[in-house]
Amino acid sequence: MHVSEIYNEVLQAESRIREYVRETYLEYSPVFSEACSSEVYMKLENLQLTGSFKLRGAVNKIQSLTEEQLSKGIVTASSGNHGSAVSLALKKLSIRGLIFVPDYASEAKLGSIRVNGAEIRKHGSDQVEAEIYARKYAAENNMTFISPYNDPVVVGGQGTIGVELMRQLEDLDAVFISIGGGGLISGISAYLKSVRPEIEIIGCSPENSKVMMESVKAGKILELPSLPTISDGTAGGLDPGTITFDLCRELVDDYIAVTEEEIKDSMRLFMKSHHMMIEGAAGVALAPLFKFGDRFKNKKVAVIVCGANISAEALKSVL
Repeated sequence: MHVSEIYNEVLQAESRIREYVRETYLEYSPVFSEACSSEVYMKLENLQLTGSFKLRGAVNKIQSLTEEQLSKGIVTASSGNHGSAVSLALKKLSIRGLIFVPDYASEAKLGSIRVNGAEIRKHGSDQVEAEIYARKYAAENNMTFISPYNDPVVVGGQGTIGVELMRQLEDLDAVFISIGGGGLISGISAYLKSVRPEIEIIGCSPENSKVMMESVKAGKILELPSLPTISDGTAGGLDPGTITFDLCRELVDDYIAVTEEEIKDSMRLFMKSHHMMIEGAAGVALAPLFKFGDRFKNKKVAVIVCGANISAEALKSVL
């Protein structure tokens, strides 16, 4: 998948999804700026509808489908932000859909999917099993499966954050973005590197689950175990052959991993100074600000605060 193709997908997404998603604020952070000796700006996707950037890709994918495809229905698998996003997109566009979740999915997460009226079915003991089954179900029933990241149209939707960043602060020097499957960082960086190649893209992962980071180092997609992390939105493995792997290899300038305590420290500082809820994956992008020394001193940097969806138990452990 060429960068130019994703760039074009972003441009198409920008016109497709505008009436369905929020253009989120880019907020200057006095506290983080002082602490890091940089101009730090927060791109507040925690204030996006459903509390996550994921709505952008879900809406873009569904909007790109033909009338015939839509009439046969949509299938996805996720008990988290992607599931909530697809659920809301289906409701907004009046489309029939089905969301598979693993047996262990919490009622809190299922509630955020169910509130928009999507049909939920349980399958498997973990997210991977649910996704494998959902893909098979979609193929057998001639329905369209929506991947959370392994799809150029979904990646293009996430890249509209980059379009907004350039409207809001054109002379950015660097952007910090958390990485799970790589859809968010691939979309944003494909757009930004196409319009301003000198912008540095920093990929951020928790030490306990850094599959993309280690895969890029190895030059191939690895199957690695993930330890428990407060950043459940970035945890887990990668699809074999995912399009985001080559995009990350080409577009991401540097990678950094952060500990659970570093993630929690950054979340506490953000919530205290910005008076807003964020989830662990957002803390993953915030924590590396404190680990680069003078590299970004007096430069303008943005952090993608990717979501706000955190369980009461996880929030308790942070606070």
